[in-house]
Amino acid sequence: MDYKNAGVDIEAGYRSVELMKKHVKETMRPEVLGGLGGFSGAFSMSAFKNMEKPTLVSGTDGVGTKLKLAFLMDKHDTVGIDCVAMCVNDIACAGGEPLFFLDYIACGKNFPEKIAEIVSGVAEGCKLAGAALIGGETAEMPGFYPEDEYDLAGFAVGVVDEKDLITGALLQAGEVLIGMESSGVHSNGFSLVRKVFDVSKESLNTYYEELGKTLGEALIVPTKIYVKALKSVKESGVLIKACSHITGGGFYENIPRMLPDGICAVVDKNSYEVPAIFKLMAKKGDITEEIMYNTYNMGIGMILAVDEKDVDTAMEAIREAGEIPHIIGRTEIGEKGVTLC
Repeated sequence: MDYKNAGVDIEAGYRSVELMKKHVKETMRPEVLGGLGGFSGAFSMSAFKNMEKPTLVSGTDGVGTKLKLAFLMDKHDTVGIDCVAMCVNDIACAGGEPLFFLDYIACGKNFPEKIAEIVSGVAEGCKLAGAALIGGETAEMPGFYPEDEYDLAGFAVGVVDEKDLITGALLQAGEVLIGMESSGVHSNGFSLVRKVFDVSKESLNTYYEELGKTLGEALIVPTKIYVKALKSVKESGVLIKACSHITGGGFYENIPRMLPDGICAVVDKNSYEVPAIFKLMAKKGDITEEIMYNTYNMGIGMILAVDEKDVDTAMEAIREAGEIPHIIGRTEIGEKGVTLC
């Protein structure tokens, strides 16, 4: 009896590392010390030596049950982007610059080509965020996961000068809310998605005229990474008063997180076009509007609050970064919360 007979193939692990090296190499930053394969990842503090009060910010998350779609579609090169996005978007909305990322893949059986495909997506997400992929772990766990399934999670660290932290403390009534378009469902609420569409290979391959593509193609689109857009706004000289990453909990749970006591947000639902995938889901699942806005991003993945005089500059900076902004509402005096009208 040996480890391989017990279900863990060490040689496959070595091959996975070799196959992923080319993807990891593309994410490197000058501050990265050492190479892939060590017991830890090293990152030089030179990245923030000129800051007055350098402050580390971190984020950790996984892809969730969206992975079920990847299994059924046998498409594994985009879920890594989702994993990175869920971590770095949280860092960016606190005003931080993501520095490095580590991933964790747990699988029933290590298929090196599949693992490398997953990591290629992680690396792509890191490149979009400007973060280095400095390490990770692939755990082969036979008997715990089915052979053809895996879980994917990650952890990111960023930095911001303390004076540049976005906390919402400066937010007042009369600020303008700018929303950046999402790419679709992103990586939240897929347990409900799978109930609505009774997800199977057949349903994922079904073409919907209103989507202009198959259901699977619409749902697997990776989460937007807003790091460059938020950095662009900052570099334009605009002060971001508050920021909210619209993830699980949708508008109703996430927008209040950026509000101080005594300030409420009023959002105009007609200020942008809700993507077809959400309309289809609500119709097919007979889901109320309130539940939709309390579960999904509804087409807006990141919201920032700025002074009215800075709106045009902020909108242009977002466009220059390749994202699509909309003025979606304002802040008012009132009980902390959000009103959709």
